[in-house]
Amino acid sequence: MSEKAAALQPKVVVLGAGSLFFGRQSIWQMVQSPYLNNGTLALVDTNAERLDKLIRLAKMVAEANGVALRVEGSTDRKQVLKDADFIVLSFAVDTVKYRGIDCDVSEKYGVRMCSGDTIGPGGIFRAMRELPVIMECARDIEAICPNAWVINYINPSAVNGIAMARYAPNLKSIALCDGLHMPHVKRRYALRAGIIGSDEEYTASIAEQFDFRIAGVNHFTWLLKAEFDGEDIAPHIAESLRQAAERSTDGGDQGAKAVHNDAIGYELYRIFGYVPTCVAHTKEYVRYWQGLGKTKEDIPPLSIWETEERYKRHDYMWHDVNEFISERRPISEYTSAYGPDHATDIIENMVGGLNKPFYINTWNRGAVTNMANDAFLELCCDITLEGVQPRPVGEMPRGIRGMQELILDTHELTAEAVVERSFAKLRRAMLTDPLINSIGDADAIIRELLEQERAVLPSYWYE
Repeated sequence: MSEKAAALQPKVVVLGAGSLFFGRQSIWQMVQSPYLNNGTLALVDTNAERLDKLIRLAKMVAEANGVALRVEGSTDRKQVLKDADFIVLSFAVDTVKYRGIDCDVSEKYGVRMCSGDTIGPGGIFRAMRELPVIMECARDIEAICPNAWVINYINPSAVNGIAMARYAPNLKSIALCDGLHMPHVKRRYALRAGIIGSDEEYTASIAEQFDFRIAGVNHFTWLLKAEFDGEDIAPHIAESLRQAAERSTDGGDQGAKAVHNDAIGYELYRIFGYVPTCVAHTKEYVRYWQGLGKTKEDIPPLSIWETEERYKRHDYMWHDVNEFISERRPISEYTSAYGPDHATDIIENMVGGLNKPFYINTWNRGAVTNMANDAFLELCCDITLEGVQPRPVGEMPRGIRGMQELILDTHELTAEAVVERSFAKLRRAMLTDPLINSIGDADAIIRELLEQERAVLPSYWYE
């Protein structure tokens, strides 16, 4: 470790440490990174039992790797926010249960959601559950550690990111999604295009020759440019999708989000001329697979979010944690079992001044030239402790741009509805949403979800 790295002592606070999709990787990165492992990892979760397990796990991993990382924990975020440099928001209120309710009720009225966490009634109601808590966190951060960077990792990422940027403008905040984690996403497309083989190294020289540009609203992003050494290789990427679609089954054990993704990705490319980069979500943003057509098509309507299977996956994740902390599985295997995470990669980059680009949800600021500067888009950015600067993209193609604007309007109305506690804007957001086709159905969905989710929604929706 260099003297510079050894002198760094960043404090990273994770609000929602029991979120296993992020919590386990954050421990890995905080231990492995020489820019972070002399600092502090503070874990917060309202579930004391789960919090205790993650604290024990983090301490065991740090000790096994011989690093000086300090590990703290509390069920009260105010107890650990002091002196924080970075705060990662990664919590959810019984997300498996309530996403299941969102999807089941919506399906009754002809709205099919395979994920239900960003667009459609599921995205709107998830924001209604999570965003009020996010804004409470923002107020505490403003009071206790106003100079900290706040990284939102909670869906709907764009809605929550817009709300943080507009209603807590003095905080330094960004919003993330793990789908476009660099450099892995760029390497993945280099593989698809045949630039490298599966056993070949993805070198810095190859990365430099690969002009690769993705942009769009979170979960609705598109590969707008893919050139290698001056050659357009997007058709090669699309052809790999077509071939994969011919070989693929129904998504196997990956669930509703994985079903027919290659076929859908290729079909969208045929329609618009650009490859969608987040098909597992993007297919939910368009009406084509909602089952509304009268013509039988090769690609069937979307599968619905599978609540029970998700519970099983979460149980397995906790089983994995229990195996480590009980030492039935050697803690020495933790390093090979997990890997880096998008949020902590970005934190490492900022602390270490590594000058790596990352995809971040932020204001457009001219990156996409034919969209507004305040369009909240997922863009490749240079990010330092001084701030975020999106890299140039070019124009958003017609057709795709119109859908982007509709999605942005839905997200912005949702953020306004929740923060302003406006039922009128809630209804307007629902009726702007691209998946809604009936006023009466939209009103019925709102009524039923308000009733079934009364236990976790703020009381002002019922006044």
